[in-house]
Amino acid sequence: MARTALVTGANRGIGLEFVRQLLARGDHVVAACRQPGKAAALNSLAGEHPARLHVLPLDVADAKSRARLAHELPLVLGEREDGTPGTLDLLVNNAGVLHSGERFGHVEQAMLEDSLRINAIGPFLLAQALAHLLTGVADATGGAINSLPDTRSVDRLPPTLDAAPSRTVIANISSQLGSITNTNRFGTPSYDISKAAQNMGSVLLARALAERGIVVLALHPGWVQTEMGGAQAQVAPADAVAGLLRVIDAASPAQSGTFVDWRGEPLPW
Repeated sequence: MARTALVTGANRGIGLEFVRQLLARGDHVVAACRQPGKAAALNSLAGEHPARLHVLPLDVADAKSRARLAHELPLVLGEREDGTPGTLDLLVNNAGVLHSGERFGHVEQAMLEDSLRINAIGPFLLAQALAHLLTGVADATGGAINSLPDTRSVDRLPPTLDAAPSRTVIANISSQLGSITNTNRFGTPSYDISKAAQNMGSVLLARALAERGIVVLALHPGWVQTEMGGAQAQVAPADAVAGLLRVIDAASPAQSGTFVDWRGEPLPW
């Protein structure tokens, strides 16, 4: 059955690849980015899929922009066949920023604040603003999740989980650079700090939405060959997104609030 997804930062890189792959499998997509008029590749996809792709403006760091998106979304989602309001099945919080070239002794407050607004604060507040539009399902466990069990590799997921009905998921695109445990050098401090904060936001969202059966994941896409990832990156965007979608599709309530990579392997906080 076709699902409805919202992808932020959808004009390029991982976000654009999410849009491509979601459309390819028959889903409906709302693609959000700061300047839709300049998003040539995204607008080309909209022309190819006019009934299933809608492009909306969003600056995830701006409160008024988030509010406008929350106001416009119900109009875009419309109604279901039974007359009930349309809802979202998947929110991909992908929009992000990385300020390169930072050196200890020269890290600027403005860069730290900008990274926190875009990478951590914005995604958390957007999820909060759109929570009423997320489908949600009854939690089969009968209550909130109070622990963070390890996530098993997607390749080792049991057949019953693969066959489980699709769940509503908030997928926060994080990074292994947000892992405090794995930090062994000084580099990209604004990005690293903001991704660690985003990870905490993912855990808190998981707690807040557990009773509705909404799964929240912090996902590391790998070192991806995008403008942000740079020339030395090792993972093609198509491979990263295909892996992330497998993780998202197989996610269970017990995995909500976990930090995993694009292969489904758990990462330390």
